[in-house]
Amino acid sequence: MRADGGGLYLEVLPNGSRYWWLIVRGANKKTKKYKLGDYPEVGIKTARELCVLKRREIGLSVGKPPSDLRFEELAWDWYNTKIMPLRESYRKDVKGRLENHVLPPFIGRLAASITAFDILPVVKGLDNAGFHDSARKILGIYGQIFRYGMPPMGPIMADPTAGIVKHLAPKSKKHFASLTDRRDVAKLMREITIYRSGRVRYALLFSVYTFCRPGEVAEARWSEIDFTRAEWRKPGEKMKNGEPHIVPLSKQAVEALRGEERLLAACGVSSPYVFPNTRNPEKHMTKDTVRVALRSIGYSKEELTSHGLRAMASTLLNESGLWSIDAIELQLAHTDKDHVRADYNFASKLPERTRMMQWWADELDRLRSNVKEKVKKD
Repeated sequence: MRADGGGLYLEVLPNGSRYWWLIVRGANKKTKKYKLGDYPEVGIKTARELCVLKRREIGLSVGKPPSDLRFEELAWDWYNTKIMPLRESYRKDVKGRLENHVLPPFIGRLAASITAFDILPVVKGLDNAGFHDSARKILGIYGQIFRYGMPPMGPIMADPTAGIVKHLAPKSKKHFASLTDRRDVAKLMREITIYRSGRVRYALLFSVYTFCRPGEVAEARWSEIDFTRAEWRKPGEKMKNGEPHIVPLSKQAVEALRGEERLLAACGVSSPYVFPNTRNPEKHMTKDTVRVALRSIGYSKEELTSHGLRAMASTLLNESGLWSIDAIELQLAHTDKDHVRADYNFASKLPERTRMMQWWADELDRLRSNVKEKVKKD
């Protein structure tokens, strides 16, 4: 048996069959087992959700009515079901907001008793103090918790956060410092190519060729790389939107990976991570590595950020006029449903995205090699 937490276990039989079980011990110290499904037909994310549902079902069956559900119980239930399967950095962020802002005002309160008049002062206090973005994020968490607690999951009959957002300051749009002039992009590529540290150089190259989020690049595993298909298949728990994502790898991105592979082998480093921590190969490099490298090259935070590499790609890809907006937004893995229709899945527009990623890498290389000629022509 392999434990996952919360009573969830994966049983592996000698014949290779694998089953999910919820195992609980009652007041009489007798153990009960509840089968949740077969693996891999039921993945870990679904198994965790089924585990939470079964635990709630067991609790209700021994006489705990839904009306007795306290807010902190509902909140942690939501967290374990919806947030735990996501990437670690996001889990920590949400957990911190829960413990510091969301839960304290309502400890001991029945979930069904909380109204908009209770929540408004909490988020309005943050908003009035100048923490506008935090106020909206806290409100969003409240909304997710209460919607999670609506039937058939729980006793909440309506979302008390509906309409509160109009009482907060307008949302501020966050812009990451980026490069949009092709001469500046060419200079950046030349600087990256001669960067002194081989490991960081490959991480920089991989970042610009794939324009993925810094945390996703840092956490990349060799097991996610399919060299045969030239794809990086990222599981949903690592993504900001919780959905699996395919990154088509250009020839240049593959070469960066192969270069990193050769470098690690030459150094005698074995790690599950593509870009391991220099001190502990069982850990990945920090997500700030690319940001620090850009600073050492000479870019200030007002000129270029690691997230700005994504904005750079978005701008130049859109300006090219060669690619559909949906393909660009899907490749960026944006969570804004105004940009990408909800019926798209992780493999949508993959042929176009594959061509686009190769064009992008070729364009970066062209700019790098032609930088002097382009400057003279201008």
